[in-house]
Amino acid sequence: MEINKDRLWFRLMELGQIGKQISGGVTRYSFTLDESRAKELVTAYMKEAGLVVREDAAGNVIGRREGANPSASVILTGSHIDTVPDGGMFDGALGVLSAIEALQRMNELGIRNAHPIEVIAFTDEEGSRFGFGMIGSRAMAGTLRQEDLEQRDEQGVTIAEAMRTAGLDPQRIGEAAKSPHEVKAYVELHIEQGRVLEKLDEPAGLVTGIAGPLWQQFTLSGQAGHAGATPMYLRRDPMQAATEILSYIYAEAKKFNNAVATVGKLRVLPGGVNVIPGEVQFSLDLRDIDQVERDRLEASIRAFSKQVCEKHGIELQIDLLQRVAPAPSSPVVQEAVAKAGKLAGLPELPRLVSGAGHDGMQFISHWPLGMIFVRSRDGISHNPKEWSSPEDCAAGTEVLFHTLLELANER
Repeated sequence: MEINKDRLWFRLMELGQIGKQISGGVTRYSFTLDESRAKELVTAYMKEAGLVVREDAAGNVIGRREGANPSASVILTGSHIDTVPDGGMFDGALGVLSAIEALQRMNELGIRNAHPIEVIAFTDEEGSRFGFGMIGSRAMAGTLRQEDLEQRDEQGVTIAEAMRTAGLDPQRIGEAAKSPHEVKAYVELHIEQGRVLEKLDEPAGLVTGIAGPLWQQFTLSGQAGHAGATPMYLRRDPMQAATEILSYIYAEAKKFNNAVATVGKLRVLPGGVNVIPGEVQFSLDLRDIDQVERDRLEASIRAFSKQVCEKHGIELQIDLLQRVAPAPSSPVVQEAVAKAGKLAGLPELPRLVSGAGHDGMQFISHWPLGMIFVRSRDGISHNPKEWSSPEDCAAGTEVLFHTLLELANER
């Protein structure tokens, strides 16, 4: 094994202490003190690895290992260090730290790379704080708009305001963009967040594509009233309509081969035990690796929701939070990962699809992309029990090490 397994594991555990909760989980939102501390630690790791470090206009932390040809297109790798509320230590963090470890070993072994390689710790992939994710990768792809920065968190703070508090100028986000000719490829290592590799008893896998997430917010408005004094037949109760819609969402999603539907947020107003709700809000996360199928499911849910709300005299508003197209992995990167697996002692890497979204999705129309998965224990993620063994983390990092060299040296 080329990489330093113990160093990688120590850094994973050390970074996991920042934002650690009583539950054992980790909460690190973007543009917060905990995120700042995490970025400082990752910057220190990058410098220890011999990388030249900078922060771009979107707050992405970037460590560069120069190539024999500095003007050649760059290989990008990395992930994110923000988390969901009470999340795990591996989601995102492993992708950043494995890439740093791979480049540090190249330096220690005196290995040259023709193309430059950059490790990126992307800003706010998860979207947990503002309901709008992949801020850093959108900025790098040149698709982050000024109006996107008006998204607010639960305290009413906009992304732009949070950026200013963190010492960034939201008016300069355009400076973070890379043009397609600057980049040769993007490859990311990530925990699987599922059970496929565990079922196959394999430590790592080759990702053939990423399912695209569609996020929406449903607002159902009716009429609040006294729970005891208002007969059932006189009510305009948005909760009654919402329960019918929620049941339909789950039943309809099961009719599609690869679709998944999740309602992760539910808000009932005014929120009294003895008050008929006047408004119900809920989020909807739809995903599928086939955009046509996802669009069919979306249209079906919309039509049913409209029909139910009309029946109950409820006003319906559906707001789009984000719509990301599915992202197939590039054949070039897939071939590099497959070769790397053999060099790492894993002759036939399993091929699987990512149901979760990742920063690389933002680059689908810009440059070739691909991913490496590491086995997750029990498929648990976004949870304090999230776990990948030191051996599996090292095996995946070994594959990444050889993948980066394959891409950087065109072996």
